[in-house]
Amino acid sequence: MATFTRSDDLQGAEFVDADLRRARFVGADLSGVVMRGVDMQGTEIDAPWLSEGENFLRVNGVDVIPFVEAELNRRFPGRADRRAEDPDGLRAAWAALERTWAATLERVAAMPAGTVDVSVGGEWSFAQTLRHLVLATDMWLGKAILEIEQPFHPIGQTDTGTEDDGLDRSIFTTVTPSYAEVLEVRAGRVAMVRDFLATVTPEVLAATRRNPHAPDHPQTVLSCLHVILEEEWEHHRYAVRDLDVIESGPAL
Repeated sequence: MATFTRSDDLQGAEFVDADLRRARFVGADLSGVVMRGVDMQGTEIDAPWLSEGENFLRVNGVDVIPFVEAELNRRFPGRADRRAEDPDGLRAAWAALERTWAATLERVAAMPAGTVDVSVGGEWSFAQTLRHLVLATDMWLGKAILEIEQPFHPIGQTDTGTEDDGLDRSIFTTVTPSYAEVLEVRAGRVAMVRDFLATVTPEVLAATRRNPHAPDHPQTVLSCLHVILEEEWEHHRYAVRDLDVIESGPAL
């Protein structure tokens, strides 16, 4: 099976009558891709930034993004408030997230032992997902908003994006923490966001901060909070998706 990576430039490539069945695209840029007369049976697309900006995804001439967004908001009550603009709206949005995650944590606790460490299709396990959200909070609240010089907890789970940014990997543990420790640290980070939102004002929301990934690009405190909310909802969606697979049977 051929494997193409970021070093392979396939921009503008044309696939005619090509057999791409069961091909897997991970982190690939498919912007502007045109498909004509293609067989899409059983195709699965996961695009977390689908609704950002002036974007569209047309299937047989119909932009399906509004339908996808409406369905996700229906499935996950409170998700629609993730882009709240004012303090009260943000507090309500975070409270909804806390309720959602609390229910999911209860679900996981009732599943067989070891479930939190199961990886589905090479994706992060449930425990790793929580560890990544610890990192996301440290990145966007601790570093960006609060401007703490070294805000990162050692159990934070990095990804290729943060590694490419030159984040010092020596900060993070190479030993897998216990799930109990993950839950404890995660609860602390959830409380950090809650406490910050409890007293935030419109003036603070409008204040300028440095993007932790691109310091030359300013962000507002509000936009940093939106990143946190987006991360939370997207990774919750991934987690629930994989828990459904785990519960459905042995095929991972």
